[in-house]
Amino acid sequence: MMSLSKLSRLFLVFPAALFVGCNTVLLHPAGAVAAQQGHLIVVATVLMLLVIIPVMVLTVVFAWRYRKSNTSATYLPDWDHSTQLELVIWAAPLLIIIALGAVTWISTHTLDPYRPLRRIDAAQTVTADVKPLTVEVVALDWKWLFIYPEQGIATVNELAAPVNVPIDFKITASSVMNSFFIPSLAGQIYAMPAMQTELHAVMNQPGEYDGFSANYSGAGFSDMRFKFHGMSAADFDRWVSQAKASGQALDRSRYLQLERPSEREPVQRYSSVADGLYESILERTLTGSHVAAGSYAVMGGDHAEMGAQR
Repeated sequence: MMSLSKLSRLFLVFPAALFVGCNTVLLHPAGAVAAQQGHLIVVATVLMLLVIIPVMVLTVVFAWRYRKSNTSATYLPDWDHSTQLELVIWAAPLLIIIALGAVTWISTHTLDPYRPLRRIDAAQTVTADVKPLTVEVVALDWKWLFIYPEQGIATVNELAAPVNVPIDFKITASSVMNSFFIPSLAGQIYAMPAMQTELHAVMNQPGEYDGFSANYSGAGFSDMRFKFHGMSAADFDRWVSQAKASGQALDRSRYLQLERPSEREPVQRYSSVADGLYESILERTLTGSHVAAGSYAVMGGDHAEMGAQR
Protein backbone atom coordinates (compact mmCIF):
# COMPACT_ATOMS: atom_id res chain seq x y z
CA MET A 1 0.00 0.00 0.00
CA MET A 2 1.04 3.62 -0.59
CA SER A 3 2.77 5.15 2.43
CA LEU A 4 1.34 8.13 4.30
CA SER A 5 4.17 10.42 3.13
CA LYS A 6 3.47 9.55 -0.51
CA LEU A 7 -0.24 10.16 -0.01
CA SER A 8 0.53 13.57 1.51
CA ARG A 9 2.75 14.57 -1.42
CA LEU A 10 0.10 13.46 -3.90
CA PHE A 11 -2.53 15.41 -1.96
CA LEU A 12 -0.45 18.60 -2.23
CA VAL A 13 0.82 18.20 -5.80
CA PHE A 14 -2.42 17.18 -7.56
CA PRO A 15 -4.43 20.38 -6.82
CA ALA A 16 -1.45 22.51 -7.88
CA ALA A 17 -1.20 20.60 -11.17
CA LEU A 18 -4.82 21.44 -11.96
CA PHE A 19 -4.03 25.16 -12.01
CA VAL A 20 -0.79 25.10 -14.01
CA GLY A 21 -2.50 26.21 -17.23
CA CYS A 22 -4.81 28.79 -15.61
CA ASN A 23 -4.59 32.51 -16.34
CA THR A 24 -4.09 34.25 -13.00
CA VAL A 25 -4.88 37.77 -14.23
CA LEU A 26 -7.22 38.28 -11.26
CA LEU A 27 -4.26 37.81 -8.92
CA HIS A 28 -1.82 39.86 -11.03
CA PRO A 29 -3.90 42.77 -12.36
CA ALA A 30 -2.69 46.10 -13.70
CA GLY A 31 -5.28 48.31 -12.01
CA ALA A 32 -5.41 49.44 -8.37
CA VAL A 33 -9.04 48.37 -7.82
CA ALA A 34 -8.50 44.93 -9.32
CA ALA A 35 -5.32 44.56 -7.24
CA GLN A 36 -7.27 45.19 -4.04
CA GLN A 37 -9.95 42.75 -5.14
CA GLY A 38 -7.29 40.15 -5.91
CA HIS A 39 -5.78 40.69 -2.46
CA LEU A 40 -9.22 40.16 -0.92
CA ILE A 41 -9.57 36.87 -2.81
CA VAL A 42 -6.20 35.68 -1.47
CA VAL A 43 -6.99 36.70 2.13
CA ALA A 44 -10.45 35.07 2.02
CA THR A 45 -9.02 31.89 0.49
CA VAL A 46 -6.25 31.62 3.10
CA LEU A 47 -8.72 32.13 5.94
CA MET A 48 -10.98 29.39 4.59
CA LEU A 49 -8.05 27.04 4.00
CA LEU A 50 -7.25 27.28 7.72
CA VAL A 51 -10.25 25.01 8.19
CA ILE A 52 -10.33 23.13 4.90
CA ILE A 53 -6.72 21.91 4.85
CA PRO A 54 -6.68 20.47 8.41
CA VAL A 55 -10.02 18.72 7.79
CA MET A 56 -8.82 17.15 4.53
CA VAL A 57 -5.45 16.16 5.98
CA LEU A 58 -7.00 14.68 9.12
CA THR A 59 -9.48 12.72 6.99
CA VAL A 60 -6.55 10.97 5.30
CA VAL A 61 -4.67 10.56 8.61
CA PHE A 62 -7.66 9.04 10.43
CA ALA A 63 -8.46 6.72 7.55
CA TRP A 64 -4.86 5.52 7.54
CA ARG A 65 -4.41 5.29 11.33
CA TYR A 66 -7.67 3.50 12.04
CA ARG A 67 -7.61 1.14 9.11
CA LYS A 68 -8.63 -2.44 9.82
CA SER A 69 -5.10 -3.83 9.57
CA ASN A 70 -3.70 -1.43 12.22
CA THR A 71 -4.25 -3.41 15.40
CA SER A 72 -2.20 -0.99 17.51
CA ALA A 73 -4.67 1.91 17.07
CA THR A 74 -6.61 2.96 20.17
CA TYR A 75 -10.10 1.47 20.21
CA LEU A 76 -12.71 3.35 22.28
CA PRO A 77 -16.19 2.20 21.23
CA ASP A 78 -17.91 3.97 24.15
CA TRP A 79 -16.26 7.41 23.60
CA ASP A 80 -18.81 10.14 22.87
CA HIS A 81 -17.60 13.54 24.15
CA SER A 82 -14.53 15.74 24.68
CA THR A 83 -14.85 19.31 25.92
CA GLN A 84 -11.43 20.25 24.59
CA LEU A 85 -12.25 18.85 21.16
CA GLU A 86 -15.61 20.65 21.08
CA LEU A 87 -13.87 23.95 21.87
CA VAL A 88 -11.46 23.47 18.98
CA ILE A 89 -14.21 22.36 16.58
CA TRP A 90 -16.43 25.38 17.28
CA ALA A 91 -14.03 28.14 18.34
CA ALA A 92 -11.61 27.94 15.41
CA PRO A 93 -14.27 28.23 12.64
CA LEU A 94 -16.08 30.95 14.60
CA LEU A 95 -12.92 33.07 14.84
CA ILE A 96 -12.23 32.55 11.14
CA ILE A 97 -15.80 33.56 10.22
CA ILE A 98 -15.50 36.72 12.33
CA ALA A 99 -12.19 37.63 10.68
CA LEU A 100 -13.52 36.82 7.21
CA GLY A 101 -16.69 38.83 7.83
CA ALA A 102 -14.74 41.87 9.06
CA VAL A 103 -12.33 41.82 6.10
CA THR A 104 -15.15 41.36 3.59
CA TRP A 105 -17.32 44.09 5.11
CA ILE A 106 -14.51 46.64 5.10
CA SER A 107 -13.38 45.74 1.57
CA THR A 108 -16.91 45.75 0.20
CA HIS A 109 -17.44 49.35 1.26
CA THR A 110 -13.92 50.43 0.29
CA LEU A 111 -14.27 48.91 -3.20
CA ASP A 112 -17.87 50.02 -3.81
CA PRO A 113 -17.97 50.55 -7.62
CA TYR A 114 -20.13 53.68 -7.15
CA ARG A 115 -17.60 55.24 -4.82
CA PRO A 116 -15.15 57.69 -6.43
CA LEU A 117 -11.53 56.65 -6.12
CA ARG A 118 -9.43 57.98 -3.29
CA ARG A 119 -6.14 56.48 -4.44
CA ILE A 120 -4.42 56.09 -7.80
CA ASP A 121 -2.31 53.29 -6.36
CA ALA A 122 -0.92 52.23 -2.99
CA ALA A 123 1.42 55.23 -2.85
CA GLN A 124 -0.57 58.00 -4.57
CA THR A 125 -3.83 59.62 -3.52
CA VAL A 126 -6.36 61.30 -5.81
CA THR A 127 -5.97 65.05 -5.39
CA ALA A 128 -8.70 67.64 -5.93
CA ASP A 129 -7.20 68.80 -9.22
CA VAL A 130 -7.39 65.32 -10.83
CA LYS A 131 -10.30 65.11 -13.25
CA PRO A 132 -11.65 61.62 -14.00
CA LEU A 133 -12.14 60.41 -17.57
CA THR A 134 -15.83 59.80 -18.23
CA VAL A 135 -16.77 56.85 -20.44
CA GLU A 136 -20.36 55.92 -21.28
CA VAL A 137 -20.72 52.19 -21.94
CA VAL A 138 -23.58 50.63 -23.87
CA ALA A 139 -23.93 46.84 -24.18
CA LEU A 140 -25.42 46.06 -27.60
CA ASP A 141 -26.23 42.77 -29.35
CA TRP A 142 -23.42 41.59 -29.53
CA LYS A 143 -20.86 44.33 -29.22
CA TRP A 144 -19.80 47.17 -26.96
CA LEU A 145 -20.27 50.87 -27.66
CA PHE A 146 -18.03 53.32 -25.77
CA ILE A 147 -18.87 57.02 -25.81
CA TYR A 148 -16.40 59.66 -24.63
CA PRO A 149 -18.63 62.70 -23.99
CA GLU A 150 -15.78 65.08 -23.12
CA GLN A 151 -13.70 64.10 -26.16
CA GLY A 152 -16.75 63.96 -28.43
CA ILE A 153 -15.87 60.55 -29.90
CA ALA A 154 -17.18 56.97 -29.73
CA THR A 155 -15.81 53.52 -30.48
CA VAL A 156 -17.12 50.01 -30.97
CA ASN A 157 -15.25 47.11 -29.36
CA GLU A 158 -12.26 49.28 -28.45
CA LEU A 159 -11.62 51.10 -25.21
CA ALA A 160 -8.65 53.26 -24.23
CA ALA A 161 -7.66 55.37 -21.24
CA PRO A 162 -4.52 57.06 -19.94
CA VAL A 163 -2.75 55.29 -17.09
CA ASN A 164 -3.00 56.67 -13.56
CA VAL A 165 -6.13 58.66 -14.44
CA PRO A 166 -9.38 57.72 -12.66
CA ILE A 167 -12.10 56.44 -15.01
CA ASP A 168 -15.77 57.06 -14.33
CA PHE A 169 -17.81 54.46 -16.24
CA LYS A 170 -21.54 54.96 -16.74
CA ILE A 171 -23.00 51.68 -17.94
CA THR A 172 -26.28 50.64 -19.56
CA ALA A 173 -27.61 48.21 -22.20
CA SER A 174 -29.80 48.45 -25.28
CA SER A 175 -31.80 45.25 -24.79
CA VAL A 176 -30.97 42.34 -22.48
CA MET A 177 -28.71 42.34 -19.45
CA ASN A 178 -24.96 41.96 -19.93
CA SER A 179 -21.96 42.23 -17.64
CA PHE A 180 -19.07 44.62 -18.29
CA PHE A 181 -15.81 43.01 -17.19
CA ILE A 182 -12.13 43.91 -17.61
CA PRO A 183 -10.34 41.54 -15.19
CA SER A 184 -7.12 43.59 -15.10
CA LEU A 185 -9.02 46.79 -14.28
CA ALA A 186 -11.82 45.97 -11.83
CA GLY A 187 -14.64 43.56 -11.06
CA GLN A 188 -17.62 42.95 -13.32
CA ILE A 189 -20.57 45.35 -13.35
CA TYR A 190 -23.96 44.56 -14.84
CA ALA A 191 -25.32 46.52 -17.79
CA MET A 192 -29.13 46.65 -17.84
CA PRO A 193 -31.60 48.38 -20.18
CA ALA A 194 -33.28 51.56 -18.86
CA MET A 195 -30.91 51.49 -15.89
CA GLN A 196 -27.48 52.94 -15.25
CA THR A 197 -24.76 51.32 -13.18
CA GLU A 198 -21.42 52.88 -12.40
CA LEU A 199 -17.82 51.82 -11.97
CA HIS A 200 -14.84 53.85 -10.77
CA ALA A 201 -11.47 52.36 -11.62
CA VAL A 202 -7.93 53.20 -12.72
CA MET A 203 -5.30 51.47 -14.85
CA ASN A 204 -1.76 51.74 -13.52
CA GLN A 205 0.26 49.98 -16.21
CA PRO A 206 0.29 50.59 -19.97
CA GLY A 207 -0.63 47.66 -22.15
CA GLU A 208 -3.42 45.85 -23.95
CA TYR A 209 -5.98 44.02 -21.80
CA ASP A 210 -9.00 41.84 -22.49
CA GLY A 211 -12.56 42.92 -21.84
CA PHE A 212 -15.75 40.97 -22.40
CA SER A 213 -19.31 40.27 -21.36
CA ALA A 214 -19.49 37.94 -18.36
CA ASN A 215 -23.24 37.36 -18.63
CA TYR A 216 -24.75 35.09 -21.30
CA SER A 217 -26.90 37.10 -23.70
CA GLY A 218 -27.52 34.98 -26.78
CA ALA A 219 -25.91 33.54 -29.88
CA GLY A 220 -23.16 36.15 -30.25
CA PHE A 221 -22.18 36.21 -26.58
CA SER A 222 -18.91 34.29 -27.04
CA ASP A 223 -17.50 36.95 -29.38
CA MET A 224 -18.71 39.93 -27.37
CA ARG A 225 -15.14 40.95 -26.58
CA PHE A 226 -13.01 44.07 -26.83
CA LYS A 227 -9.52 45.35 -26.06
CA PHE A 228 -8.73 47.88 -23.37
CA HIS A 229 -5.63 49.97 -24.10
CA GLY A 230 -3.78 51.51 -21.18
CA MET A 231 -1.80 54.43 -22.62
CA SER A 232 0.35 57.35 -21.66
CA ALA A 233 -1.37 60.74 -21.76
CA ALA A 234 0.35 61.61 -25.06
CA ASP A 235 -0.61 58.30 -26.67
CA PHE A 236 -4.20 58.70 -25.51
CA ASP A 237 -4.38 62.17 -27.07
CA ARG A 238 -3.10 60.70 -30.34
CA TRP A 239 -5.68 57.92 -30.12
CA VAL A 240 -8.43 60.50 -29.68
CA SER A 241 -7.10 62.48 -32.66
CA GLN A 242 -7.16 59.33 -34.79
CA ALA A 243 -10.78 58.74 -33.84
CA LYS A 244 -11.66 62.33 -34.71
CA ALA A 245 -9.98 61.87 -38.06
CA SER A 246 -12.10 58.83 -38.94
CA GLY A 247 -14.73 61.13 -40.48
CA GLN A 248 -17.61 58.92 -39.35
CA ALA A 249 -20.26 60.56 -37.17
CA LEU A 250 -22.41 58.59 -34.73
CA ASP A 251 -25.78 60.24 -35.18
CA ARG A 252 -29.09 58.75 -34.15
CA SER A 253 -29.81 57.06 -37.47
CA ARG A 254 -26.36 55.44 -37.54
CA TYR A 255 -26.81 54.31 -33.97
CA LEU A 256 -30.09 52.60 -34.88
CA GLN A 257 -28.22 50.66 -37.55
CA LEU A 258 -25.45 49.81 -35.09
CA GLU A 259 -27.98 48.67 -32.51
CA ARG A 260 -29.19 45.85 -34.74
CA PRO A 261 -27.88 42.44 -33.64
CA SER A 262 -24.58 41.47 -35.24
CA GLU A 263 -21.73 39.14 -34.39
CA ARG A 264 -17.95 39.63 -34.45
CA GLU A 265 -18.28 43.33 -35.13
CA PRO A 266 -14.91 44.89 -36.10
CA VAL A 267 -13.49 47.89 -34.26
CA GLN A 268 -15.11 51.14 -35.36
CA ARG A 269 -14.33 54.73 -34.46
CA TYR A 270 -16.61 57.73 -34.67
CA SER A 271 -15.35 61.29 -34.98
CA SER A 272 -18.41 62.81 -33.33
CA VAL A 273 -21.45 61.77 -31.32
CA ALA A 274 -24.98 63.16 -31.40
CA ASP A 275 -25.80 65.32 -28.39
CA GLY A 276 -27.65 63.41 -25.69
CA LEU A 277 -27.29 60.05 -27.44
CA TYR A 278 -26.36 58.14 -24.31
CA GLU A 279 -29.26 59.67 -22.37
CA SER A 280 -31.65 58.70 -25.17
CA ILE A 281 -30.33 55.13 -25.09
CA LEU A 282 -30.69 55.05 -21.32
CA GLU A 283 -34.22 56.41 -21.41
CA ARG A 284 -35.10 54.29 -24.50
CA THR A 285 -36.56 57.22 -26.41
CA LEU A 286 -34.89 56.68 -29.77
CA THR A 287 -37.52 56.47 -32.51
CA GLY A 288 -37.11 53.35 -34.62
CA SER A 289 -35.13 51.45 -32.01
CA HIS A 290 -36.04 47.79 -31.86
CA VAL A 291 -36.02 48.20 -28.08
CA ALA A 292 -38.27 51.26 -28.03
CA ALA A 293 -40.66 49.49 -30.35
CA GLY A 294 -41.00 46.69 -27.83
CA SER A 295 -39.37 43.96 -29.91
CA TYR A 296 -36.68 41.92 -28.20
CA ALA A 297 -36.52 39.09 -30.73
CA VAL A 298 -33.08 38.77 -32.34
CA MET A 299 -31.27 36.33 -34.58
CA GLY A 300 -32.28 32.75 -33.91
CA GLY A 301 -34.77 33.86 -31.24
CA ASP A 302 -32.13 33.65 -28.51
CA HIS A 303 -33.47 36.71 -26.70
CA ALA A 304 -37.16 36.22 -27.35
CA GLU A 305 -37.93 34.55 -24.05
CA MET A 306 -35.81 37.00 -22.03
CA GLY A 307 -37.45 39.95 -23.78
CA ALA A 308 -40.92 38.59 -23.13
CA GLN A 309 -40.13 38.44 -19.42
CA ARG A 310 -39.15 42.12 -19.48
